[in-house]
Amino acid sequence: MSALPASSREWHLVARPHGWPVPADFALRETPVAEPAEGRILVRNKHFSVDPYMRGRMNDVKSYVPPFKLDHPMDGGAVGEVVASNAEGFAVGDHVLHGLGWREYADVPAKHATKVDPDLAPLSAYLGVLGMTGLTAYAGLFEVASFKEGDAVFVSGAAGAVGSQVGQMARLRGASRVIGSAGSDEKVKWLVEELGFDAAFNYKNGPVKDQLREAAPDGIDVYFDNVGGDHLEAAISSLKVHGRATICGMIAQYNDTEPTPGPRNMAQIIGKRLRLQGVLVGDHYDLQEQFVREVGGWLAAGELKHRETFAEGIETGVDAFLGMLRGDNTGKMIVTV
Repeated sequence: MSALPASSREWHLVARPHGWPVPADFALRETPVAEPAEGRILVRNKHFSVDPYMRGRMNDVKSYVPPFKLDHPMDGGAVGEVVASNAEGFAVGDHVLHGLGWREYADVPAKHATKVDPDLAPLSAYLGVLGMTGLTAYAGLFEVASFKEGDAVFVSGAAGAVGSQVGQMARLRGASRVIGSAGSDEKVKWLVEELGFDAAFNYKNGPVKDQLREAAPDGIDVYFDNVGGDHLEAAISSLKVHGRATICGMIAQYNDTEPTPGPRNMAQIIGKRLRLQGVLVGDHYDLQEQFVREVGGWLAAGELKHRETFAEGIETGVDAFLGMLRGDNTGKMIVTV
């Protein structure tokens, strides 16, 4: 076994952000590295994920995931190589997916690590298209929104990691029309020309409600919400009777310091008998096998495209996270350690 490094760098949250996080809320610190105890493995992280939900964990509020602790390493999805093992079933050189990102070396309980095959897909794919974001898209569209062939689908944040998969999955399963919104003309072009969306618009170019009506004059059956705010209000107006909305994220208001007003047209939910339902990926791990089989097939056939935005080096972690909140990424934002 090769000698282990003496220390590892890891990102700590040192102050709770008020509104938009700033670099001073974080610190990159060194911690000693030791041989793993029984039932644990030491992983040299290759990539870790930065995701919108992490902003909520920086607040000291009770939620579906515990908040990050101050002056402790943050965590999140990561993939890496086992460099020391004291656990049955894991050998040095294995590649694993686990939940202790934001650091160079992770001391992981073996029961919380999953082996992944770097020959089936690049390691980074297990953080995105074949990982949590891909499963979120898959479960949110097919199970929560009860998508069926012939549905017209609108996706907000459509150039992001989840949204870009939702639109393509809908198209591959026979949607009648797929519409996306994004924050730049370049992203809009990518959605239509490369991902096969039927229509897309830049939400900065005019009221979402008007642009959606123009893109979907006959209305929509399914709305996949990554944004909230004016997008949700516009979708409620465009949803047909018995329409369904999956509420996945509300990135438009994650950094607001004042309560955000809700959609002003919620009375339409009654007349149209709409169903709005939240999705958390943790409720849908029973779909994992089916998801990897179907999505892996689409990937292998070249039918499903995915893009990743890489930030190089652990020291870029916070900049990558802030950039993701601003929408600087196309597809999944990943930090290569």
